[in-house]
Amino acid sequence: MAMPNRRTVRDLRRDNRTAVLQRLYFDGPTSRQALGPATGLSSGSISNVVTELAAEGVLEDAGVVDSDGGRPRTLLRVARDSGHLIGVDVGETRVRVELFDLVMSELARADLPLETGGYDVDHIVGLIRDGVATVLRDAALAPGRLLGIGVGVPGIVDRSGAEGAVVHGQTIGWDAVPLEALLRTALTAELPPGVRLFVENGAKTLGQAEMWFGGGRGAENAVIVLFGSGVGACIVSDGQIYGGAHSSAAEWGHTTVHVRGRRCRCGAPGCLEAYAGAEALVARWREAGAALPDGIEEEAAVSALVAAAYPAGVGQETGGAGESAADPVARAVLDETAEYLGAGLSDLINLYNPERILIGGWAGLQLGPYILESVRAHATAYALRHPAERVTIELGRLGPDAVTVGAATLPLADFFARGGRRAPADETPAVPEQPGWRASVEERAAR
Repeated sequence: MAMPNRRTVRDLRRDNRTAVLQRLYFDGPTSRQALGPATGLSSGSISNVVTELAAEGVLEDAGVVDSDGGRPRTLLRVARDSGHLIGVDVGETRVRVELFDLVMSELARADLPLETGGYDVDHIVGLIRDGVATVLRDAALAPGRLLGIGVGVPGIVDRSGAEGAVVHGQTIGWDAVPLEALLRTALTAELPPGVRLFVENGAKTLGQAEMWFGGGRGAENAVIVLFGSGVGACIVSDGQIYGGAHSSAAEWGHTTVHVRGRRCRCGAPGCLEAYAGAEALVARWREAGAALPDGIEEEAAVSALVAAAYPAGVGQETGGAGESAADPVARAVLDETAEYLGAGLSDLINLYNPERILIGGWAGLQLGPYILESVRAHATAYALRHPAERVTIELGRLGPDAVTVGAATLPLADFFARGGRRAPADETPAVPEQPGWRASVEERAAR
């Protein structure tokens, strides 16, 4: 029996606004006449939607273009100052907070080292609070313009309960931490009423950023890898990020690659992260005899390993002075890491048949120029031939800010889904689906 259609006129108007807003956002300045074919809406609907969005300050004129024998056509674009977004990356060495305008241009940032507090929950909540206060103060943000805050965190994010997002971060000692509720309480004095808060796994926010603005643009099936102290992955299937029952899908770093192998920081033996993560990479170099200063930061230790393995940098001549000065132990550790990473990617290739794999995260970007070719070779060798021949493996394009950019797209996607209107202050947010349109880095920068 056919189910009744419960869509209302209000739903239709919201969807029309969403279609126009997203098309202008991802395709750039467009005329009213071109919006009709692009969205499938009638000229009357386009006129009504554009008039509403312009009156609300969400759209603005972007100049005129000549038409074929007719009157010049006015171009429309999303007004960058019509809303602001905050993205937070709870990283492995720092908490990074960035404030963006509506077209994702950075307005302010705060980098707060974890230092001695580590992943203590109260310490992390305090750093996020301080970072949000800093960027709002530095940008002198007008009240009411902030649409929301997105937070990328390590671990599994469960939104099934009434208290909002709860984080299970086994590797950082978080057991059912009610992070959303804690942040709402901590940020009460910093935020205007009605500002929405979104919490998501950091690998997924990285993936969403690359799919919208970076190397994943145009792909329907992709894997985006977060390679830092540990490793994680974001799986994109048919253009949508796969989340599983409770946003716990693709805890790829905790798949077993060595039975009874090295102990992972999650407590289990033989995880991929215990061999391919930067923390394990440094530990294995120490075990092999590297004399590293006590207390050296992980990123500095990885830099030292790269310098020892490749003293002349990328592209040195085999047999040259740089090659002869290379530390064979450091080189062997890097080579082993590349093999484990490639073998881990082969599992993703066999399971998901992606057309594209992107490697991001601070360690991925730092090590990529040295190990990417080896990673590709090992991934191909360990994977089934047919899917391996149809995938490309590249580095991510958004650099070290990818997680904060992706986190900021969470409230942005919610804004789109609501047709460019802010949500009621008393409504609990859910992580919205991602729009199907994606823009390149160049398009985003041009706005």
